[in-house]
Amino acid sequence: MKIATNIVGGLLGLAFVAFSLMLLLNLVTPPPPKDPMVATFMSVFAPSGWLYMVKTCELVGGILVAIPKTRNFGLLILGPIIINILTFHILIEKGNDIAVPAVLGCLALFLLWAERKAFLGLLH
Repeated sequence: MKIATNIVGGLLGLAFVAFSLMLLLNLVTPPPPKDPMVATFMSVFAPSGWLYMVKTCELVGGILVAIPKTRNFGLLILGPIIINILTFHILIEKGNDIAVPAVLGCLALFLLWAERKAFLGLLH
């Protein structure tokens, strides 16, 4: 089980580090959204600088999840971000392109289940 959690933690961390660095280092320019609802959402979200703050949190969370000793703290940072990404894809994009966020959510749930004893203290 420890090998599986290390592999999943590395994959989840790598995904969030890669996706955050793409924006933070201006490696990819996202195409303009085709859906008017997405365009409205992004017209408020992107210019305010909020997106850079979220991507910085994704970078920090991805690094922490990839390191086994800090994995739980990384999950605490990435949990709300993953829920936000899933909510965006379900409500605003109407379920389009939900494959990658769903996989990221499943990887995070696997790690949360594997480390459930560490998180039980938060419920008491």
